[in-house]
Amino acid sequence: MSKTIWIVHQYASTPETGMGGRHFYLAQELAKQGHKVYVIASSANHLLNNQPKLSGAITFEPIAGFTFVWVKMPQYDEAHSKQRALNWFLFPWRIQKLAKLIKDKPDAILCSSPSPIAFLGAQRLAKKFSAKLVFEVRDIWPLTLTEIGGYSAKHPFIRLMQWVENKAYRESDHVVSNLKNSVEHMVEHGLQRDKFTWVANGFSLDEVNQKAPLSPAVEQQLPKDKFIIGYTGTLGVANSLDTLLEAAELLKEQAEIEFVLVGRGKEKETLQASVKEKQLTNITFIDPIPKVQIQAMLSKFDACYIGWLKDDLYRFGIGANKIPEYLYSGKPIIHAYSGACDPVGQFNAGLIIEAENPQALAKAILKLYQLPEDQRQKMGNNGRKAALEEYEYGMLTKKLEKVLFGD
Repeated sequence: MSKTIWIVHQYASTPETGMGGRHFYLAQELAKQGHKVYVIASSANHLLNNQPKLSGAITFEPIAGFTFVWVKMPQYDEAHSKQRALNWFLFPWRIQKLAKLIKDKPDAILCSSPSPIAFLGAQRLAKKFSAKLVFEVRDIWPLTLTEIGGYSAKHPFIRLMQWVENKAYRESDHVVSNLKNSVEHMVEHGLQRDKFTWVANGFSLDEVNQKAPLSPAVEQQLPKDKFIIGYTGTLGVANSLDTLLEAAELLKEQAEIEFVLVGRGKEKETLQASVKEKQLTNITFIDPIPKVQIQAMLSKFDACYIGWLKDDLYRFGIGANKIPEYLYSGKPIIHAYSGACDPVGQFNAGLIIEAENPQALAKAILKLYQLPEDQRQKMGNNGRKAALEEYEYGMLTKKLEKVLFGD
């Protein structure tokens, strides 16, 4: 039977405005099942590549079988802007007007983090319509801000976030997360364990089946006749790309091996400056490409790299979008990770090394390079099989559907 769901995620986007990602694909798959879906997002956020076209305070955009709802918000320049923090409080207030503007009243409301403040607005709407309320955690705040960001747990703002997080665990009908072990943290903060469901990040079969090729301009930038270690995604501190650069420096005499980093991020200029200072000629930076072309890029790699900080926060697992994409590519993965719930190791889809260890990374790259092609292909095949069986959004949506609409 057809149901209606409102997905409240302040930083959601469409493929045209940003990366699309988790909620776009989940909404698309829910719509395929006959449900009416509204994804409610802020028109102003630092993750958008292109601004949405607005037609007032609230803009409805029909797309991919569902409705994207843009809530007009004050613009800000970058992630650490004070306006961004102010928007955390303004967004849950402004979405209240949707109670009169969306004709399809919700059977369920899914409210997604990282900022837990939006939960207050979603809960108010859920009570108004007697809708099921599901809280989704994709980044554990305020824990991430204290363990990685360096903020004091006694800071008034952190205390407020902690109060909201605890409230969300206690008062939601259900909690989902893409972090498999996050339930351990949640139980300590008031969640009943049987109210938790793990719903991983995934990949879209619709997207990869488009087989969109790289543009000639991008293709020309790729090294020719080399063994390519590639990375796609955000060039940020958490991605431990300085470790990859150090490994590249250790391997600079290996003329057959080259490194390609595709994307943008706060650390890009720092990384490029480091490459220039060290006079490394085995590293190529490529600007972001459309998400639909990611598989075409991965097909050019011989191995995919993903790395993390050596931080205790990863005891709860990881939920990176690029892991399902890497797995589906059929390429072996080098995973620099010292946390829990490692899918690369679980499915024998590549080599796993200690995080932030450039020497170990360089050795792993050499080992992979020297392996017979059939052994590398076996790792890649393992990853592809795992992606199709565990991380395809159609399958993940059925799991979410039971949470949203089950008894």
